[in-house]
Amino acid sequence: MSAASDRIEIMGAIERALDGGTRLVVATVVEAGAGTLLPGAKLSLSADEFTLGSLGGEALDEAVLSQAREMLTTVPRVTMQTLYVSPDGGLSERRSQAGADDAEVMLQLFESPSKLVVVGGGHVGHALATIGEIAGFAVTVIDDREEFANRDRFPMAEHVICAEVEDALDGIELDSNSYVVLVSRGHRVDEEALRHSVGRGAAYVGMIGSRRRTSTVLRHLLEEGLDRDALDAVSTPIGLDIGAETPEEIAISILAEIIMVQRGGTGERMRAGRRALGTGSLDEITGDEPSA
Repeated sequence: MSAASDRIEIMGAIERALDGGTRLVVATVVEAGAGTLLPGAKLSLSADEFTLGSLGGEALDEAVLSQAREMLTTVPRVTMQTLYVSPDGGLSERRSQAGADDAEVMLQLFESPSKLVVVGGGHVGHALATIGEIAGFAVTVIDDREEFANRDRFPMAEHVICAEVEDALDGIELDSNSYVVLVSRGHRVDEEALRHSVGRGAAYVGMIGSRRRTSTVLRHLLEEGLDRDALDAVSTPIGLDIGAETPEEIAISILAEIIMVQRGGTGERMRAGRRALGTGSLDEITGDEPSA
């Protein structure tokens, strides 16, 4: 297959990935440097290990594919990365380590919007679905009550499932781009939902409730034999401590934690790294680069 045909195939794979198909990483030569790489050359790797294209050499391709495999599975998500290729084929990940003659290769991750699975169609679940959709998540809502799981109540959701939570969750594929939030009406439903969602590869599983209630659920599942590390990873109590009280505030707290996990944030106030007034220049205090 020619390089032009490969590029056409790769563009089609990107469109399918963004539309819910198999996610993939595409590497593109953006600066040729002093070596033999051609600007615009592309190499792609999908999550099912299917490759297309070439950057110009078997050794280089394999080194770049190794980086691409990490991007496909890493949490928090890395959606873009730049590699620098020296004329002799060496790779570096930092501009400070690159030479003046190095080529520049950009890796991009393409996948459908992150999946937010909300178990519970009550007030908090409704707020989560509303704000989650605004934040760009593909929202699925699950509840076993028709009055809480219907299209009129959740027009913003991509999927609304009225069924027993265990059946509904078993029918959903969870992966490192999935975020599961358990905000149902009671202890029994939350425990059943957690039993069918934990340890299945989701980037995040969170469960609402008091420390006493959630500890009881986790202990029951541990006694059943569920994996201890998977249970330890459950976010409960859920959300960031912002003093939330209303359903909308609670939803913001939960989604803030999810975005923190997704993007690799710390949850710390942005002003925490600011110097006190009077201890440096204005540029140093604000963190801005000095002007020319």
